[in-house]
Amino acid sequence: MTKPTLRASQVITTFGPGAMVDLPDASVLIAGLDHWQYDPSQLAVIDEPRLLTKLADQLGRSGLTLRAPPPASDRPQGFRPDIVAWRFPEWFIVQDAELTAAGHRRRRLVHANALDGGRFRGDDRKNKSVVPIRFVHACIMGHIGDIDWPAFVHGTAGCHRELWIEERGTSGDLDAVFIICACGESRSVSQAARRDLKALGHCNGDRPWLGAGNREPCGELNRLLTRTASHAYFAQLMSVISIPDTRSPVDEVARSLWDDFLSDVETLAELQKVRMRPTPAARLAGIDDAAVMASIDRIRNGASGSPRSVKEVEFEALTEAKDELGSDKPGGHFYARTLPAAHWQGPATQSIERVVLVHRLREVVAQVGFTRFEAAGPDIDGELDLGVKSAALAADASWLPAVENHGEGIFLQFKAELIDTWLKRQAVIDRGTVLQAGFALWKRDHEQSNREFPGLPYILLHSLSHLLLTAVSLECGYPASSLRERVYARPGRYGILIYTGSPDAEGILGGLVQAGRDTPRHLRRAIELAALCSNDPVCAYHHPALHDHQPLNGAACHGCLLIAETSCEQRNEFLDRALVTATVGALGAEFFGS
Repeated sequence: MTKPTLRASQVITTFGPGAMVDLPDASVLIAGLDHWQYDPSQLAVIDEPRLLTKLADQLGRSGLTLRAPPPASDRPQGFRPDIVAWRFPEWFIVQDAELTAAGHRRRRLVHANALDGGRFRGDDRKNKSVVPIRFVHACIMGHIGDIDWPAFVHGTAGCHRELWIEERGTSGDLDAVFIICACGESRSVSQAARRDLKALGHCNGDRPWLGAGNREPCGELNRLLTRTASHAYFAQLMSVISIPDTRSPVDEVARSLWDDFLSDVETLAELQKVRMRPTPAARLAGIDDAAVMASIDRIRNGASGSPRSVKEVEFEALTEAKDELGSDKPGGHFYARTLPAAHWQGPATQSIERVVLVHRLREVVAQVGFTRFEAAGPDIDGELDLGVKSAALAADASWLPAVENHGEGIFLQFKAELIDTWLKRQAVIDRGTVLQAGFALWKRDHEQSNREFPGLPYILLHSLSHLLLTAVSLECGYPASSLRERVYARPGRYGILIYTGSPDAEGILGGLVQAGRDTPRHLRRAIELAALCSNDPVCAYHHPALHDHQPLNGAACHGCLLIAETSCEQRNEFLDRALVTATVGALGAEFFGS
């Protein structure tokens, strides 16, 4: 049988350290970075200074590097680079089922210690196949472990007689699944899912992906987790587009150190003292004193000392270049050309300031941690949400896993004065009040989150981005799920980048750039898609504060705005097509047609 393999992008986004993976004949837990094995001759280090600077600044770690996941090897002998995985969970269900007197189907529940060669020898002395049980326990800190099934059934540890898992019915619902002990005790698995019963107890901080016995203090309540559930693993990612920065790279390093180290430096002697401290020493390595002092003078005499966000750098680069940005050469990371206004100006594009065709781009995505139960995405500026309680990828990591995606894109810059005027309309203000009420409802249930309301310009452009992505995908040659978005929505800076990217050559087919040449038609089509939803009037009249299944969305559902979560930078949240164009709700808050 061939060795199980994963794509590089899957390792970063879906099956990173701490993730559970179902293989044809086993269930495993991906090991932490400390246990990954690399062939020294094939060590793929990814160079992206801007991302490394951001990660060092936000994570408080210096000297980090980025590595691509170890590639599979076809060599039959010698060193085989691998991503290590360990067996998990340790409880198994015997495949052979028996019927009870009541006609229910039940199967033996056994621990791994009772297996011989991966099979269970029953009372009839026959070896029987087993499959991993689908239930484990986990907590919001990312810790995970096996459920102590004897203790769950009896309420306390002590009885160690045979256990069965019994299915009373064909639905598979937790209410119909029972754990039965030979002593006569039984308990429904549904009780493990009820937090008020605290049936699984408190978390002991197990981190089995970092090695056997690895744990940290934790007092959170354990929750029932199905191994294959969609909320079992959320990678915490940070990405940047490798856009040539028009500012000095030395200035970027100086800005990252400004508040804590460089703001008071006025002489060379003071700079040399700062260089003796660990963080500045690592960041300023290889930069001579004269260059650092010149950068300090530039920052002090004009520019702000605060580092720019990920998206701020990208927006400035895309909008400040007159005609071309980057170089059009094989192997280049970025090349874009501004589309002449004569090709796209018209009644449908009066709100657009600029159209940029990105012929070639590189996106670098790094994983910094992971969560369970709730996703942890970047904020609207592309920065890490530092308030998220994410689990560690390694006991002591000096590097992070990353992947390079190569592709193409379309960038649209919108006229700031038109959006600012739109924001002052009373109907828009009223709609904003409704959307903020929904956010307040969400915040009430997520008190620990640092997430902030993104503002109406972001929700407008985010909604339009989804509509454009759907409209463009019908003609550009890419499936909608392979397209992605970056929304730029800060005062005076409004834009959308729709792009595609993959680790191989399929990321650059030219179809997306060609679609950008017909921007007016795609924009008209996007607005038409927003006007009517197959779920209207229910969708159009959705109130986020009253219908709390979607407190972060206005008029948005799977019939109109929701797309593949891998394509959306906010996991299908902060959407409202009523801000884009008039709907059957007739709110009067639309940007287009106003």
